[in-house]
Amino acid sequence: VQLQASGGGLVQPGGSLRLSCAASGSIFSFADMGWYRQAPGEQRDMVAVITSGGTTNYADSVKGRATISRDNAKNTVYLQLNNLKSEDTAVYSCYAQVVVKGQPYPHVYWGQGTLVTVSS
Repeated sequence: VQLQASGGGLVQPGGSLRLSCAASGSIFSFADMGWYRQAPGEQRDMVAVITSGGTTNYADSVKGRATISRDNAKNTVYLQLNNLKSEDTAVYSCYAQVVVKGQPYPHVYWGQGTLVTVSS
C-alpha cells in the first residue's frame, strides 16, 4: 500500500490550498484517514481526521478554516485549508488505516510529506 500526497506549495496569508492523498495497492477498505503536520523544530501534530463513517475531528488551531473529506471510490482523502496563516507553514503528512486484502485488521500507512509554506 502506498499513499501519495500532493497539493502543497507557497501561498500568501489569507489564501487557500487543497491537499490530496491518494492510496494505491491491495486495499480492501479504509478506517480512519487524516492529516498531521510538522513545523520546523516542532513535534508532529494532528490536523484533521475523518472516520469511515464520515465523522471529523480537527485541531483547535485549524477549526473553522479546514475541511477534511474523503472519496472512498478514489481511495483519496482531502484537506481544504482556508485563510492560511504563517503558523500553518509545515510539512503535511497523510495517513490511512488500511485493511489490506486478505488481512483481518487495519494497519496504518503514511504518505510522504508535502510542504505548505505561507508567506507574503
